[in-house]
Amino acid sequence: MARQKEVFNGVEWKIRVADGSSETLVPEAGLASRLWLGVKNMIGGLVLKVWRFLEKAWDLGVDDPRKVIHCLKVGIALTVVSLFYYTRPLYEGVGGNAMWAIMTVVVVFENTVGATIAKCLNRVFGTLLAGFLALGVHWVASQSGEKLEPLIAGASLFLLASAATFSRFIPTVKARFDYGALIFILTFSLVTVSGYRVDKLFNMAHQRISTIVIGTSLCILVSMLIRPIWAGKDLYNLIIRNMDKLANSIDGSVAEYFNRSGGLTDCEEEAQKVFLGYKCVLNTKATEESMVNFARWEPPHGRFNFRHPWKQYLKVGAAVRRCAYCIEALNACINSENQASEFIKKLLGNTCLRVSSNSSSVVKELAKIIKTMKKSSTIDLLVEEMNAGVKELKDDLKSLSLSEAGTSENKRTEKISSKPAAAIPLMGMISMVSFASFQIEIASRIESIVEAVEELANLAEFEHPEKNKQNQANIKVAANEQNDEETKV
Repeated sequence: MARQKEVFNGVEWKIRVADGSSETLVPEAGLASRLWLGVKNMIGGLVLKVWRFLEKAWDLGVDDPRKVIHCLKVGIALTVVSLFYYTRPLYEGVGGNAMWAIMTVVVVFENTVGATIAKCLNRVFGTLLAGFLALGVHWVASQSGEKLEPLIAGASLFLLASAATFSRFIPTVKARFDYGALIFILTFSLVTVSGYRVDKLFNMAHQRISTIVIGTSLCILVSMLIRPIWAGKDLYNLIIRNMDKLANSIDGSVAEYFNRSGGLTDCEEEAQKVFLGYKCVLNTKATEESMVNFARWEPPHGRFNFRHPWKQYLKVGAAVRRCAYCIEALNACINSENQASEFIKKLLGNTCLRVSSNSSSVVKELAKIIKTMKKSSTIDLLVEEMNAGVKELKDDLKSLSLSEAGTSENKRTEKISSKPAAAIPLMGMISMVSFASFQIEIASRIESIVEAVEELANLAEFEHPEKNKQNQANIKVAANEQNDEETKV
């Protein structure tokens, strides 16, 4: 009987499929093997997800090492401030409230110096103001008797908390003091409520304010002394990058329109990525506004003075974005189904390319002005060349006749199709005129960028180019005089 089982287990069962081939039937696995296989797959999938997460974290740190530095700075600040908790003399000096210093470091330490200073000052002044008001309310309530004390404390809490909450909706307060208003509400509520039961309220408030001042001071020192990350410098670099992307997109859009072919090579794909750089410019408004708010809190650093006109960068960024919106319209013309004919493109191609080249040159020169913080002696000439190209393009549009373009094109299209050929050049004319009109609009919006950058140069007192030329001339004169003296000797 056992032998028959062995023979039966050694037999393979096969079935014949409709196409004539045969397949072997495999018996189903047992419950234990299926459970083991499921656990194995689950562990393998979990390990794979963890590995991918570590790869993404590594790539993030490699792309921007400043984020790793910020994490190390937070660890240093927490380690130093925790000494107030581990060391008994320091712990007794702050009255056992050292945990408030640790909480302060965790809450207020931000990536940039400006954001850290803004949060620290908001926390300190919000705590001080709320603490003094709460102590005053507590004194008035305690002098009013046991029956009126809870009523006065509750009414003051209701009024001041409601007023502080409403102030957070005011745009100017929300932009710079929103965190301070939140801390004011929290501190006033804690001190007012706890003061009804705590006898030594002044000592408790003094200890907590001391620990908060210790935590905020440590955050500011670590943020400024160890590889500082300045919000003003980030804003400055962001504006320059956006202007470079805008200039490349202006050139790329016109080149894409007049040199478009069916397939894309690797070089053309790279050029198309550069052309689409304007899309990054369209989404930087919120970033610029936050950077400006933080930069206004920062002390003088690098080439930026104490009263550097940070708000003017918002005007420059807004002008750059308005120009980028027109490039978005140019992109719509490029991807439109109704394309202009080659004949019409040849009529306006050279002029459009010239206008785009002059426009991008102006934007690049403006980016150079901001980057070097020196006024340019050639910007007026470049703007005149751009306006001359725009005038020439307008003249070409006026001289372009629909009948002349249609007759030459109709002769070509009538041989191919029996349909009415007049509609083809008409649609081509609409597409081409729209593209040229957007180029003219871009040039006019670039002039607003020029005005914003010139205003920034005047407010920030950029160095004038005449001073550089005069210094170079003085150096040359001194060198020539020295050479003359050497020849005489």
